[in-house]
Amino acid sequence: MRMALKCIVIALFCSTTVFAQNKKLLYDFYEIPQSLMVNPGVKTSQNWHVGIPVLSGISVQGASSGVTVNDLFANDGIDFTTKVQERLLDVMSNKDDFSFTSQIEGFTVGFRGKNRPDDYYSFGVYGEMDVISYWPKDLAILAFEGNGGNNIGRSFDLGDLNVRGEMVNVFYFGVNRKVGADLTLGARAKLYSSIFQFQSIKNSGSFVTAQGANNIYESSINADMQLQTAGVKGFYDILEEDTGTTRKDGKSLFSKRVLLGGNLGLGLDFGFSYQLNPQTTVTGSILDVGFIYNSKDVWSYTLSGSASTDGISVILPDDINSVDNDLWQDLIDEIDEALPHGVNEKAYISWRPVKLYGSIRYDFGEEGSPFSDNCGCAVNQDSGTNRDYYRNSVGGQLFMMKRPKGVQPALTGFYQRRFGKAVSLKATYTIDKYSYTNIGLGTSLQLGPVNFYVLADNLLSYSNVADSHYASLQFGFNIISWNGN
Repeated sequence: MRMALKCIVIALFCSTTVFAQNKKLLYDFYEIPQSLMVNPGVKTSQNWHVGIPVLSGISVQGASSGVTVNDLFANDGIDFTTKVQERLLDVMSNKDDFSFTSQIEGFTVGFRGKNRPDDYYSFGVYGEMDVISYWPKDLAILAFEGNGGNNIGRSFDLGDLNVRGEMVNVFYFGVNRKVGADLTLGARAKLYSSIFQFQSIKNSGSFVTAQGANNIYESSINADMQLQTAGVKGFYDILEEDTGTTRKDGKSLFSKRVLLGGNLGLGLDFGFSYQLNPQTTVTGSILDVGFIYNSKDVWSYTLSGSASTDGISVILPDDINSVDNDLWQDLIDEIDEALPHGVNEKAYISWRPVKLYGSIRYDFGEEGSPFSDNCGCAVNQDSGTNRDYYRNSVGGQLFMMKRPKGVQPALTGFYQRRFGKAVSLKATYTIDKYSYTNIGLGTSLQLGPVNFYVLADNLLSYSNVADSHYASLQFGFNIISWNGN
């Protein structure tokens, strides 16, 4: 039980900054090789690319749908207890979430097929961490206000507890194929190597305190709850031992899990780009259609059943000398026995958070190719696919992501401007559950064979990040060959 509580507390603590997985600035930014990661079917013009190990793709994104750090900790003269009541308990709902996502590429390589120049192959490894915790509104009220006073007779929903998290290493191989003058398709296979995973996402039940028959109040609980973990106990045991080799043992276990030594899973990505006419393109992709089979280092805690108690019954003055710690322990033992709970090591499947992208882009401002005549980018020159080059692009993007409490959508409008072959800028405006004023800006710089990109979201919030509901930063370095050099 103690471990279960620690897992939940750690998850909630890690989630105080919220991270989302919507990479709207990177999507369809085909000058950047990493755009393949959000659409395997994106337009590819390079002959080959190699990412700088570890630095080719680093992504950190943050948001909060309910409260900001500044709301609670600003030095505004308002009592902290009042802030908690007015800015947390009174405002946030059980659909507000705290989440965390980060991604680091170990390495990435892409190359065009020698015998099939219409095919572009890519492979690599990246690590990803994703944690989401929904605001447990009823449980927070119960903890803050207690079950007395105005809460007598109120049914507190135990299903408000909803948390999920994982750290996973991903090995992938993808193929991007030009199947015609107007259509590009892409697919990518993934092998997941789980470092740890935990979830408590299908809870139900209630806790009610009402007027009692044998005592003043009677409290009743009806619960069907479960916390599943895989890979957590191994790290927990190392920390609990607290020996002189704790750090070494932790690193060894982490390395083993990274290199396919833990729970494994499979996944698929699909994407396409279709040119409706020389200036209009529609794209779409679906990512992480996959699962992890958790069978190693599994530790799950269950709480299922019903129990009622009217507390300790004391008849005064006869029992005045009998009120001691034994009575309290008897009460705890009674509840513990009445409410079935336990630990098991049953294997379970955890599903990856599926993501869906779609866009429509209109290009205008035609000029000659930004690259040299023999750049290698006009692989399908006879078809006219890369014959034309436009300085400007404008369009819209849709993003949807499967989360434990439903689909999380976002809508983005964008404008992209290219300055020759060296510089490309992209600006976005996004509306989602976190912000209605999210303006982002990204740039891709091509300095000879070296490509550097940086993408940042919600620029208006950077003057006071602590008061922001969303923040995002992505950057990376690649070596790109446009002509085989």
